[in-house]
Amino acid sequence: MNMFNLQGKNAVILGGAGVLGSAMSRGLAYAGAGVAVCSLHEEKAVNTASEIAKEGVKAKGYKLDVTDLDELNNVCKAIIKDFGRVDILVNAVGGNMKGATTSDTVSFFDLPASAIENVFRLNLTAGVVMPSQVFGKELVKNPEGGVIINISSMNAFRPLTRVPGYSAAKAAVSNFTQWLAVDMAKNYGEKIRVNAIAPGFFLTEQNRFMLTNPENGELTQRGRDIINHTPMGRFGAPEDLIGTLIWLASDASRFVTGVVVPVDGGFSAFSGV
Repeated sequence: MNMFNLQGKNAVILGGAGVLGSAMSRGLAYAGAGVAVCSLHEEKAVNTASEIAKEGVKAKGYKLDVTDLDELNNVCKAIIKDFGRVDILVNAVGGNMKGATTSDTVSFFDLPASAIENVFRLNLTAGVVMPSQVFGKELVKNPEGGVIINISSMNAFRPLTRVPGYSAAKAAVSNFTQWLAVDMAKNYGEKIRVNAIAPGFFLTEQNRFMLTNPENGELTQRGRDIINHTPMGRFGAPEDLIGTLIWLASDASRFVTGVVVPVDGGFSAFSGV
């Protein structure tokens, strides 16, 4: 099982203090990696890193707004100074925005283009492309190479109603993952691998308003529809992502690049009948 061991590796997790990101940060640390937890909310990043450090691994929190290229470069420099090198980059920043969501009272024709653009910037340009450029340079400098893991979505496989911007942006994340995997392999051989995880349905801060009733916590009709279309009959737990994450981050997947792995309880496999 040593091929899954991440001891001696350093991982950067963007969005590493969120519901899913914090679970992934802990999972990488438990596999032995040093962890740089980056979040828009400094307090959350520091607190998450402090909890991880109690397990005896190196962990530090950083405030990072991925939409700010200067801040992205500065945080990268700080991480290199603190950790020495980067081996693993997890791009876990993303999410939908209420302003880019249709409803019974807001049609597609009513959605402002700026809201759609903001969702694309958050999930694709700032959430994946820019960090891959900034931290990717450090991976290339690393004699042992490194791994980039993006977070896609079930929306990339089957676009869901009400979230046109988010669905299109996550489809772009999956496509870009394949493009970057080929580009890295062509230019650096097997030194840099690029893959993605496509989570099924997990309750997060971004989607809770669509899946649960804020008054009583019960599932909305949309939430019930999702559960009915998930053969395992439940939402995912954040910890359900860890096994796939460690596999993609470790030598266990050393001949795997350019793939998008669903972790979805069977949602993408079910036709509905």
